[in-house]
Amino acid sequence: MYFQLAWRNIWRNPRRTSVIMIAIIIGVWTMISMTSLMRGMADSMVRNSVATLTGEIQIHHKGYRGDPVIENSITDPEMVEDTLRRVLEPGTLRASRVRVNAIASNARHSSGVTLVGIQPDQEAKVSFIGNEAVTEGRYLRADDVYGIVAGKALVDKFETKLGRKLVLMSQDSEKEIASKAFRIVGIFRAEMEATEKHFVFVNMPVAQQMLKLKKGMSEISLLLPDRNNADKVAADLKAALPDNYEIHTWKELLHAITAYLELFDSFMVLWYLVIFIAMGFGIVNTLLMAVFERMREFGVLKALGMKPGRIIREVLTESSFLLIIGMIVGNILGLLTIFFLSGNGIDLSSFAAGAEFAGISRIIYPVIQIRDLIISNMVVFVLGFLVSIYPAAKAARFTPVEAMARN
Repeated sequence: MYFQLAWRNIWRNPRRTSVIMIAIIIGVWTMISMTSLMRGMADSMVRNSVATLTGEIQIHHKGYRGDPVIENSITDPEMVEDTLRRVLEPGTLRASRVRVNAIASNARHSSGVTLVGIQPDQEAKVSFIGNEAVTEGRYLRADDVYGIVAGKALVDKFETKLGRKLVLMSQDSEKEIASKAFRIVGIFRAEMEATEKHFVFVNMPVAQQMLKLKKGMSEISLLLPDRNNADKVAADLKAALPDNYEIHTWKELLHAITAYLELFDSFMVLWYLVIFIAMGFGIVNTLLMAVFERMREFGVLKALGMKPGRIIREVLTESSFLLIIGMIVGNILGLLTIFFLSGNGIDLSSFAAGAEFAGISRIIYPVIQIRDLIISNMVVFVLGFLVSIYPAAKAARFTPVEAMARN
C-alpha cells in the first residue's frame, strides 16, 4: 500500500517531481563525473612520475638521495641482485642505472642535463623510454658505444638533429672531469616537455667506463606486479639488505604526488558536501511544499485513525522513490559521460605549461572506481533520506482540526 500511494503521489504534480529529480540527477552526475576526472588526473600524475625513472621502489647506496654523487654509488651490485632474486615475487621488473648530473653541449649551445646509463632491454620494460617513446631514429642497442637518445625539446633547443654529435661532461669517480662525444641515434617524446629537456640516455657500460665506475651503479628501480604491495616489499628488502643501503617507495620519492593524493580525498569530501547542500535544500523545500499542499489529506488520514508513524513512513517512501529514480538516471548519465570521454580524453594542450608543472599528462582520461560509485550513491541516498525526515515529521504533526481548517 505504501509503495502504491507513494508512486501515485509523486506524480500528482509532475512539475514539482521533475524539479527535485533534476536536482538529484545533476548532483549524482556531477559527483561521478568530477570524481572520475579527478581520479584520472591523480592516476596520470602517478603513472607519469613512476614511469619517469622513478619506479615503485628504488634502491640506493646510503646517502645517495641526499647527495647524488659518484661516491655514493652502489659498489657491490652482485650482492644486491642476489638479494632481489631471493626476496622479490615473480613478475617483478627491475632496471639498473647510472644517473649523474652532466653538461651537454654542441657547437652552439650547452645545458645541464641528467646523464642516465641504462640497460636498454631492462629499461624499456620499467620506464617510459623505449621503442614507443623514440619517435625519430631508433632506441639504444646493447652494442651502441657512441649512441645517445635525447629528448625532442632538448634537440630543438640545441638546434641539432639525428646523426649530429653531442658532448657530455661530468665528474668521474676520481673527481676528474670526464667527457665523451656521442652521436644522436634516437629522439624520444615524453608526456612532459621538462622530461625531454632533462634526460639523455646512453648504454650503462659506456657510462660506467666514462665515469670510471667499474661495475658500480647509481640505483636499481623496481616495478611490482601490484603497486599496493610497495610498502610490504620495501620492508622485506630493508630486512634483507645491509644497513648501508636505502630503500624508498614511490610515495616516499614523490612527496608532491603523495600530498596531492591526500588532498584529493579531502577535496572530494568537500565537493560531496557542497553538492549535497545544494541538492538537500531542493529536496527539503520541494517536500515541504508537497506536505503543505496535502495538509487536508493528512488530516483526513489522521481522522480515520492513521498513526503519525505511518504518515512519516509514507512521506519517506515518496522521498526514497525520488532519490532512487534520480540516482539511477544520474548514474547512467555519469557512466555515459565517462564512456564518451574515455575515447579521446580531455585535451589540456592549451594549458600545457600549467598541466606540466603539476605533472599531469596533456590528455586526461577519466578513471572510475567502484568505491567512488558506491560512496557517491550512498551520500546522496543516506543524506537525502535524512533531510526528508523533517518534512515527514512536519506532516505527522498536523492535527485533523488544523488540517481541515486550512483552505
